Amino acid sequence: MTKSRPLLDRLRKTPDLSLVVPRLQPAVLHRVIQICGLEDCADVIAAATPGQISRILDVDIWRAPKPGLDEDFDAERFGEWLEVLMQAGHDVAIRTLLGLEASLVITGFAQHAAVFDSAAVGPYVTLDGEWSPGRRLEEGQSAEIGGYVVRARRRSSWDAIVDVLRLLDAEQPEYFHRVMRGCRRLSDGARELDASHDLLNDDEQDMFDLACARESRREREGYMSPPQARAFLQMARHVRLTGDTPPGPNAVAHAYFRALEPPAAPPDETASEAEAAVAEILRDEGVLPEQPRALLGGSVDHTPSRLALIHAFVVAHAASGEELAYLANTLIAGCSLQHRSFTEREASDAAIAVCNLGLENWPRRWNEPDLVGAFQVGLAVLQRDVSMHVADQLAVVLGDLRTSDRDTQIGLSRLRHVLIASSQDGAPWRARQALDVLMPLDGPSWAALASLLDEYPGMHDAIGVALGTSKARAIDVQAFAFISANSQIASIRAFMQLLPGTLGG
Repeated sequence: MTKSRPLLDRLRKTPDLSLVVPRLQPAVLHRVIQICGLEDCADVIAAATPGQISRILDVDIWRAPKPGLDEDFDAERFGEWLEVLMQAGHDVAIRTLLGLEASLVITGFAQHAAVFDSAAVGPYVTLDGEWSPGRRLEEGQSAEIGGYVVRARRRSSWDAIVDVLRLLDAEQPEYFHRVMRGCRRLSDGARELDASHDLLNDDEQDMFDLACARESRREREGYMSPPQARAFLQMARHVRLTGDTPPGPNAVAHAYFRALEPPAAPPDETASEAEAAVAEILRDEGVLPEQPRALLGGSVDHTPSRLALIHAFVVAHAASGEELAYLANTLIAGCSLQHRSFTEREASDAAIAVCNLGLENWPRRWNEPDLVGAFQVGLAVLQRDVSMHVADQLAVVLGDLRTSDRDTQIGLSRLRHVLIASSQDGAPWRARQALDVLMPLDGPSWAALASLLDEYPGMHDAIGVALGTSKARAIDVQAFAFISANSQIASIRAFMQLLPGTLGG
């Protein structure tokens, strides 16, 4: 967050910033929010269009519990957005909410509050003339707004929820009642068990519909849902390189190759000048994407870059940018790196590296490659020659390894068992956490193996140290490179041959 204050200060001093913000790509605007913090960006958000905010929310209020898993609606984050919209101004809050999908607004409010008709919870006289106190609500925060009783389901953002609903009731009554009717429907009790008891409840069905609509929007922008990304990566890992023809167009991938379109805006000379100033600020502060490190060319001594193949391919093929963006999005949505999600920079570098590896291993008998095909070949090579090879060789080493410490020996046996079982499933990275038993035997070897047996394998600096090609340094799990060439795979094989002596010594 060290850049947040200088970035905001510089943006706020830009003339005609309100004309520039609506022209920014939603991804760029979201990056500003990520760097500076949502609560500090109220004035910037106030200048954004509902369309921009809608696309930002498609990313910002959905969270995956683990990398590669389906993303869930984040009600707490939705509440934070309501607070910031009210901070930006009542007119901003109303304009934004009216511009969002009504289903999103209803679902967001329903996660924070249960809604009932005032008459349904008030006291009444029965047909027998008896007095009834009405529906008894559980204790908690509540308010009566526009003929409805609203009760808090969570403590966070309650004041903002009440303020927004009262504002809508006063200024947009038709929209207010539409939202409240939707929330009221989602506030009903559980369905009684009957022949349809396996059907989704109303709130579950609404959340499912909301997630599907979001996925459809993001697909049109070139993004993938986690299930689609996992399916694509799983198919790619098992591409056969022995056939007479290359892999055909991937069924999961074919619909996503299109450039991201900037929001439409009429020409404006003043805005164009301001845009140039804002673009310079965003580049200086690291907000606008930089050229991927993998395409920066050769080393200082002018030896050919390890990524020369992908560099030449990108220069010769205009559509490469779209394909690389798609592949990077696939890694972010469907794969993990060191038990966490890829950053955008890491995903870009990894996609470029594996494409280069695929181009190097592309069979000559096949037709000219495309980057999606090269990515599939490269990932298949990583699966076969790195993940599976390392797992198989480590299992052999563990079978012969003996220590005097009983607990360590039990841990080694457990690691070998988990490694064999996960390799049989084609997912040796599931044994990664069990590798900790190797740390006391040799820390650098543990770090190297942990990187090699990651879901997306990398080449740790410890491999170069073991082979005598790099100087020894303190163990750092982040000190790895993405595998992009057969020469690196040859080094990995040489490292595995030294492993029995390293662990057993």
